Amino acid sequence: MIRPFYGLALATLVVAGGCATVPPITGDPAVTVTARAETPPVGTAREDAADDPAIWRNPANPAESLVVGTDKKGGLYVYDLKGAQKSFLPAPGLNNVDLIDIAGNRVLVVASDRSDLAQAQLFLAVLDTATGKLAPAGKIAVGPGEGYGICMVKSAAKGEVIAFSAPKGGTIYRTTITEAGGAFTGTTTTLAQVPTQTEGCIADPRTGTLYIGEEDAGIWAIDMTTGAKCMVAAIDNKMLVADVEGLAIAPEGENGGYLVASSQGDNAYAVFRLPDVTPVGRFRIAAGSFGSVEETDGIELDSRDFGPEFPKGLFIAQDGVNAPSAQNFKYVRWDEVLAALTADR
Repeated sequence: MIRPFYGLALATLVVAGGCATVPPITGDPAVTVTARAETPPVGTAREDAADDPAIWRNPANPAESLVVGTDKKGGLYVYDLKGAQKSFLPAPGLNNVDLIDIAGNRVLVVASDRSDLAQAQLFLAVLDTATGKLAPAGKIAVGPGEGYGICMVKSAAKGEVIAFSAPKGGTIYRTTITEAGGAFTGTTTTLAQVPTQTEGCIADPRTGTLYIGEEDAGIWAIDMTTGAKCMVAAIDNKMLVADVEGLAIAPEGENGGYLVASSQGDNAYAVFRLPDVTPVGRFRIAAGSFGSVEETDGIELDSRDFGPEFPKGLFIAQDGVNAPSAQNFKYVRWDEVLAALTADR
C-alpha cells in the first residue's frame, strides 16, 4: 500500500488563519547499504504495480537461483540473480507471492489473487527451474475478503503445504494445499482475526509462528495451529513507522535469527532479533551503482550462500519509487546489512 511520502515534499495542512506544514514522521536513525543488482522495470508504468518477491535457491548451484516477483497489474516475472528477466506469466490481479519446493523436484508458486475483490483466492503456478518459466496450475478459493498477503510453510508433522492468507479485512486464513492427479486443491479454515488491514506475512516452521503485519498497528505473532496471537512489535515511530508492509526472516538454529519488516512510512527496514523480537536496528537502501529504494511493499530474505555475488545471503526489496522508470526490485547483500548494523553500535 502506498501512502504519501512526506520526506520528499512536505504536505501542507490548511488551518484557520493560515497554513501549517506537517513534518515528516521519521523513525530512529538508520544505517545505509546499497543495492548490488536490480531487475528491469515492470511492464506497468506510472502505477503502483510491482509488489512482492520470492526467492528459489538452487541447491546445486546457488548462483543460478531464481526470483519471482509480482506486477499486480500484469502478472508474475521470473528473474535471475543478476536481475535479468527470464520469463513472464500474464495474470492481472496478483499481489503477494511465495514459493516452496514440492515432490518431484518441482517448485510451487502461490500468489494472492485479488481479481475478485470480494473473494480471496490463491493463484497457483509451477516453476520450471531449468528454464525459469511458470506454468499455471489453477486457483483455490480461500474465503471472503480482498486477497492481499500470502506466505507458505510445510507442516513439520505431515509435510503438507500450508498457505496463510491475509486479506485486507484482517481475517487470517489457513489453507492446506494437496495434489492429486496433477491437480491442486485446498481446504481452508479461519486461523485468527486482527482489527484492521493486514498484508505482510512470513511463517517460521521452527517455532510454529506466523508473523503478520497489521499495517497501522504493528507485527503480530500468531500460533499457526491454535491462532493464539500476541502483538510483538507495535508501530512506535521509532523502529516502525506505518505502514508496516513486507516481512521476512533469516533463521538461525532452533529459534534464532532475524525478522525484518518494511517500515514503509519512512522508507526504512526494521530488523529484530529472534526469538524474542528484540530490536536490533534499522537500515535504508541508498543510491549507489543503482538507485535508492523508497515506499517498499514486499521484501524477501534468504541468509544462505547464493554464490560470489551474494555469498552470505540475499535481501530483495520492491522499489516503489524508481523514477523515471516503472517500479522494480533491488537486490542487496545480507552480510552488508548486518555489517552496517554492527558498525553502528
